[in-house]
Amino acid sequence: MAYDAFVLLSFGGPEHPDDVMPFLRNVTRGRGVPEERLLEVAEHYYHFGGVSPINQQCRDLLAAVEADFAEQGIGLPGYWGNRNWQPMLADTVARMRDDGVEHALGFATSAYGGYSSCKQYWEDIAAARAHVGPRAPRIAKLRQFWDHPGFVEPHASAVRAALATLDPARRATTRLVFTAHSIPVTMAETAGPDGGRYTAQLTETARLVHTAATPDLPWDLVWQSRSGPPQVPWLDPDINDHLRVLADKGVTDVVVSPIGFVSDHLEVLWDLDNEALETAQELGLGYARAGTPGTDARFVAMIRELVLERTAMSPQQRLGTLPVWDVCPENCCPAPQRRGPA
Repeated sequence: MAYDAFVLLSFGGPEHPDDVMPFLRNVTRGRGVPEERLLEVAEHYYHFGGVSPINQQCRDLLAAVEADFAEQGIGLPGYWGNRNWQPMLADTVARMRDDGVEHALGFATSAYGGYSSCKQYWEDIAAARAHVGPRAPRIAKLRQFWDHPGFVEPHASAVRAALATLDPARRATTRLVFTAHSIPVTMAETAGPDGGRYTAQLTETARLVHTAATPDLPWDLVWQSRSGPPQVPWLDPDINDHLRVLADKGVTDVVVSPIGFVSDHLEVLWDLDNEALETAQELGLGYARAGTPGTDARFVAMIRELVLERTAMSPQQRLGTLPVWDVCPENCCPAPQRRGPA
């Protein structure tokens, strides 16, 4: 198969205070989320001037990928389209059509399986192509990459850097805490025909990062960014609850590594650099938050390697043992059942 473009697929975020509420309505459309809940979440964005960092992070990543492609002789022009805010994917697909693109490779800014992290991007692509019409270019999404060295190694380096900021005299009572976005338990249990794919992949990533970074420290995988009605079970424990448990057990310091994310977007900044940090300070815990891959050269090279996997039949580069595939089965990662206001 010949490909003639590369498109970065992402979530999107507001870039001005006036964007915040329209953006949140896009995110929650059809879910029956009450206005007061949206206003509450909007305050997180207003805390940062109404600007989510994710769009600029996408611009930076695309620029780094384009430079890497040019250096390596990969002649694929780059595009970028979002799920929830400009540039919307449908507009990007229309521009690709006008530029004569016929068959592009898409890279989603999520490493894992699951509905919103993987399958929904397939739905985004289908909806954008339907909107554009018969001449819309085809887009083939690149595979998940939770165990690729170019994803694991930047996280491991960030853990080592964060650990170096803590008191070495308290190393024996220091713990490594990995975090990822929580999802409903029923959604996690049906994430893939084999069930539990999201949690299994994250557990494998945590193990790989831990082994590469600091195998002497004990570690846990916990969750952040929960939303939805309280009667619906979501993956737990929440990072803040877990910090309280650790403090009660005599832990003095924590390194928090957001392995569920590829960049320091708003949920990382708010949930970890504000809420979890505040919890740690209340408990008297030493706290260091590890960074995310962002535009790390190893992560950028990983994207090129995924492209070459598809275009040049290069071998897969993987550190784990869980199955991976390019195209998800039809019964993979169903959409969550909507159960009322968040």
